[in-house]
Amino acid sequence: MQINRLTQQIQFIIEIDRLKQVIRQTLLTDGSRWENSAEHSWHLAVMAIVLAEYAPESVDIFHAIKMLLIHDLVEIDAGDTFCYDVQGNESKAAREAQAALRLFGLLPADQGSELRLLWDEFETGETPTAKFAAALDRIQPLLHNQQTQGGTWRIHGIRRDQVMKRLASVETGAPELWPFILQVIDDCVTAGYLKDDTALITQDFRAENY
Repeated sequence: MQINRLTQQIQFIIEIDRLKQVIRQTLLTDGSRWENSAEHSWHLAVMAIVLAEYAPESVDIFHAIKMLLIHDLVEIDAGDTFCYDVQGNESKAAREAQAALRLFGLLPADQGSELRLLWDEFETGETPTAKFAAALDRIQPLLHNQQTQGGTWRIHGIRRDQVMKRLASVETGAPELWPFILQVIDDCVTAGYLKDDTALITQDFRAENY
């Protein structure tokens, strides 16, 4: 056993426990509290297993699971940036890249390089596996907002067009799931969980012409 190697690995394992302290802007499905990023990553990994049959043929599910389990580790340093926070997203890439450098640098060089490559692949989002993983990352909060009657959407006044833009990557990353996603969004608008800009514009137009 290489003591120095094991020491680095144990140090990394202890360090990533801090992900459990990073709070996201997504409520648990029972609405009782906000989820943390470690819970989110676990949930996505299980989603990859359960929804594997809907992945494009070129997707490597085991590779996707590994990617999903480590994709948010950088939030230990960078924090969780709310997807609809325009200002916060301006500095997100730089903050997370710096975090990746430190965190994956805790590991022995070969393992650190392996995880960094997984993280880079997810962030770049060019491979079919990365696109599928990213699609699941978009779908999970949608389901949480549906189950909490609008949850985060209501708190932040999120509109249908914003959600559609955020979820657009699902159409290419998990095309078989896209019709289901569109139906969920429509159902949420109908139920009043999500603001529909089209309806608001129509109402404003009618008001101006009466």
